[in-house]
Amino acid sequence: MLSPYQIVFNQLLAIDNVVFGYQEGELKLLLFERNLEPELGRWSLIGGWVKADESVENAAIRVLKSITGLQNIFMEQVQVFSKPDRDPGGRVISVVFYALINIQEHNHQLVNQYNAQWWPVNKLPELIFDHGQMVNMALEKLRFKASFDLVGRDLLPAEFTLTDLRNLYNAIFLKSLDPGNFRKKILSLNALDKLNKKDASGSKKGAYLYTFKKNSTIDIKDRIIKW
Repeated sequence: MLSPYQIVFNQLLAIDNVVFGYQEGELKLLLFERNLEPELGRWSLIGGWVKADESVENAAIRVLKSITGLQNIFMEQVQVFSKPDRDPGGRVISVVFYALINIQEHNHQLVNQYNAQWWPVNKLPELIFDHGQMVNMALEKLRFKASFDLVGRDLLPAEFTLTDLRNLYNAIFLKSLDPGNFRKKILSLNALDKLNKKDASGSKKGAYLYTFKKNSTIDIKDRIIKW
């Protein structure tokens, strides 16, 4: 009788990265135009094969670094996609991650080299295979995180106004949050440091700039819910 280790399956292991960024008031997704069949010329998530000597986490980090030039990026696993017919090219199991990056800090030359482009999440082109499902599940994961944690550290510049932070949340949840309620809730979390300087680009009076406290955590009883 064959042991499980002697049974050979003709299948491949891949990773797909749902890469979110934030720019000009919009939550955006990094996609690239495929240069091979099947689905030549259509839009795809950033992905690649898992090498024999690496974990799926390290594969996701490696692929993302090769395209954006960035390291130490926030990344979280979404789900495994394993339907036998999900990829017409063969039996491919994909582990999906979502990542948050600052668009201003990534390597634009590398992104262009890979024929990649940033798309607003509410204006995405049709994606290959089951990548649309991957994006939807990653968005759910991001929104869940934003419901109990203060996201923005990886998407906003180091210094920002409360309006900047609220606009980010508006983009994540695709709705307009009440400015007064948002400000009150955010400041009650004690996760931001107010700086002694203002951003005067929005008005003559200007708005105070803030930064995230280092290693700040939010007590579960103060969780941000029902935005």
